[in-house]
Amino acid sequence: MADDSSETLLNSMTNTMNPYELLGIIHNPATDTLTRNSPNPITNSNDDPDTKDIELNPKNKTWIRIFRPSGSQHNHEQLLPLIIYFHGGGFILCNANSTIFHNFSKSMANQLSAIILSVEYRLAPENRLPAAYEDAVESLVWVQNQALDAINGEPWLRNYGDFSKCFIMGCSAGGNIAYNSCLGASELDLEPIKICGVILNQPYFGGVERSKSELRLVNDKCVPLVVNDLMWELGLPVGVNRDHVYCNPFVDENLETKLRFIRRCLVTCSNEDPLVDRDIQFVKMLEGKGVKVMSWIEEFGFHGMAHSDRMKAQELLKVVKDFILSED
Repeated sequence: MADDSSETLLNSMTNTMNPYELLGIIHNPATDTLTRNSPNPITNSNDDPDTKDIELNPKNKTWIRIFRPSGSQHNHEQLLPLIIYFHGGGFILCNANSTIFHNFSKSMANQLSAIILSVEYRLAPENRLPAAYEDAVESLVWVQNQALDAINGEPWLRNYGDFSKCFIMGCSAGGNIAYNSCLGASELDLEPIKICGVILNQPYFGGVERSKSELRLVNDKCVPLVVNDLMWELGLPVGVNRDHVYCNPFVDENLETKLRFIRRCLVTCSNEDPLVDRDIQFVKMLEGKGVKVMSWIEEFGFHGMAHSDRMKAQELLKVVKDFILSED
């Protein structure tokens, strides 16, 4: 908890940092839109025989990029688990075809021997939360519809996917979306698909009260606190603060009734990530609600490490694979 003196120190440490410049964005208040000038290299799926894009909702311009293991690594006689994946970017940046997330999803498909469905959801502030949650739930229903349509369903899922072994996964803001999509779908009947686990890699949560790790890593190179605050300001509904339930999961008074699809959960975090204290607290909260949680804390890692460090990615995917294989 931060007292007045620590907040004063915090302000003095961060007042020289411009989060808009750090993110490469310009906010247009009149239209509540962003001009995004930050580099966002993208990868086209057309040249990769093991990747394809499927339209999800033309009105919202959402779609799903599907990855299957490369031919040499795929046992065609064995159905593969499905991982519905949500990328990071603080709710305001990046896409499913961003090269950094394309490459990560492709690595997941090969190393986990799984079908990856990377969801393109609407970004804020043009579409503030809960728009991304709505798109996420829609993607779950889309997968269900493919399972129900044995004739016209997506052939990659029909031919290679095991609908009884579905996992919901997200990184950073995508972890927040993965979690909230499960809460939002709690009243739906998703049969015949079965959600066997939820995988949250450095999930993005917050709150008005500063955590010790946020203060310790106030000028973190990946997620300095001024950037963290701005992303929440642009992502949350207008007029609410960081103690809104979309940001702060600990204020949800009706959580017990929404955990139907979160009976098993993997949460990964890092000691050098400003979010680490909240993620550890989140694990304890889920355990207190009866959720079977597997946690992995990387001692020297940083936020987003799996997308910029190949060795860190391999370590993470080994943990994810163990979680998937131990689901029985």
